[in-house]
Amino acid sequence: MENKLASSNFYIGSRILLEALLQNNIDTVFGYPGGANLPLYDEMYIQSDIKHYLYAHEQAATHAAQGYYRATGKIAAVFLTSGPGATNGVTGITDALLDSTPMLIITSQVPSYVIGTDAFQEADVIGITKSITKHNYQVKDVNKLYNTLNEAIYIASTGRFGPVLVDIPKDVYTLKVENFEATKYIPRQSYNIKTDIEDEKIQQVVKLVIASKKPIFYCGGGINAICSDDNTIPIENLLQIVELTNFPITTTLMGLGVFNPEHKNSLQMLGMHGTYEANMAMHDCDLMLAIGVRFDDRVTGKLELFSPNSKKVHIDIDPSELNKNIKVDIAITGSCDVFLEKLLNELKKQQALINHENTKEWWSIINKWKEKDSYGFTQEPNGDILPHYVLDEAYKITKKYYPFFTTDVGQHQMWAAQYCKVSKQRRFITSAGLGTMGFGLPAAIGAQIAKPNDLIVCITSEGSFMMNMQELMTVKKYNLPVKILMLQNNYLGMVRQWQDLFYSGRLMEVDFEVSAPNFVMLCASFGIKAKVVDKVENVTAAIEEMVNYEGAYFLSVLTKRKMDVYPMIAPGKAHNEMIFE
Repeated sequence: MENKLASSNFYIGSRILLEALLQNNIDTVFGYPGGANLPLYDEMYIQSDIKHYLYAHEQAATHAAQGYYRATGKIAAVFLTSGPGATNGVTGITDALLDSTPMLIITSQVPSYVIGTDAFQEADVIGITKSITKHNYQVKDVNKLYNTLNEAIYIASTGRFGPVLVDIPKDVYTLKVENFEATKYIPRQSYNIKTDIEDEKIQQVVKLVIASKKPIFYCGGGINAICSDDNTIPIENLLQIVELTNFPITTTLMGLGVFNPEHKNSLQMLGMHGTYEANMAMHDCDLMLAIGVRFDDRVTGKLELFSPNSKKVHIDIDPSELNKNIKVDIAITGSCDVFLEKLLNELKKQQALINHENTKEWWSIINKWKEKDSYGFTQEPNGDILPHYVLDEAYKITKKYYPFFTTDVGQHQMWAAQYCKVSKQRRFITSAGLGTMGFGLPAAIGAQIAKPNDLIVCITSEGSFMMNMQELMTVKKYNLPVKILMLQNNYLGMVRQWQDLFYSGRLMEVDFEVSAPNFVMLCASFGIKAKVVDKVENVTAAIEEMVNYEGAYFLSVLTKRKMDVYPMIAPGKAHNEMIFE
């Protein structure tokens, strides 16, 4: 259909909104129509530059926008109607804030002349979302709409990324602006993002690097956030730095993919369910280089016992993260890519001073820790199917495709992080900060829309899947070849594990054995191919069939019912107090 955005000498509010999206290179929208945003959808009807994807639930639309961005580095918009439409999106907005994901949320409001009267489907969206957005606005003056939208997009996509919400009363969509002109947005001076890093700071870090005998790089989602298929320079620089110094490196859950986990210097993931060697190295190191991380509790364990004898360097774009949880010796506000580039250049200048003999004993200790083989498992040929085995096979089969893995939240999420060894940026898409069950499928849909020719695998379990399983309708509607791999043990697995370990095995409301649906029949009702596997010898062939199938495919593997995620740092414990099965 012909684009009629510029077909007259005046613009109405809804047309201005679409023009702002296009001016900011936003051409994809996830949403749901309702009474308050019908004027906006009516304007969408007469244009063709912006593609809209309908979801079965507003929460799923917000997660899809996260998946879309996390796969590409490109922002999508979310359209939500008033009242329950907006409040249904609250979980996804919060998730985006905690995982620093930029997103533009357009909530539509009741007409401005009835705001405050408890009108039908009225909700105080600004009040509700003030603490879960990077910023939010309500626009009652159509003449301010364009600049507000430009500012919202700019704030979402600069500094520490995050969701920004614009609430628009229904009548503003239909008000006219005579002789509208799309002007360039000029950022406010009060919003000043510091990206550069002083050379003096780099010199201080290099001195510590040269002197260190037990160092470690600790890298997080901040590095993933600045990389894309078109910009791999930061992770290329990181690789050069690691090889130049011969330092070990570990990554967070959000940092998976910034460094190849099969590289000789990689200690893989750290934290509550990280490797023994990564956590022990974090505890015993004398120098910690923390890049784009936030020292969250799943990584630090008991704060007072966290890496007690190390010098700590912390680099983050958000100054509020520095010295927030962990006091550090050198706190650097700035962009991770600038830091990595400057550090690499300075290390090259002083390469003659870098002595690998300094870390020889350290590597000897680390290699002893590696012998623990903390992710090791033994799959009996005729035994119950182990989740470790399923995901290890999935990784081996899909590795050559460099797939995007999305996950829900729970035991399967941790096993996926352990065994799906992604080696490229942005390939592991999960809900880390908020830990949102129901994230995986809509995020996979968003990623598949963003990357139509790539393999997208959603790793899930029955508890999480049932949170947003209605999005099978979206998969079918848009004929998306998303692959869904369910580890089915008919428990809320992680809750059951904690009840077993810390509540004397008093299992309460965690068993799905008699209540879980027939997922094959469920998928069939949406016209999606599905299969269940319950024997070890059939697992590999079933995964291969799923991967090679042209359309969407749902594979449920019935795994051992009571299986815990190990290794584990128990709550309130230190890194060197890991427990094993």
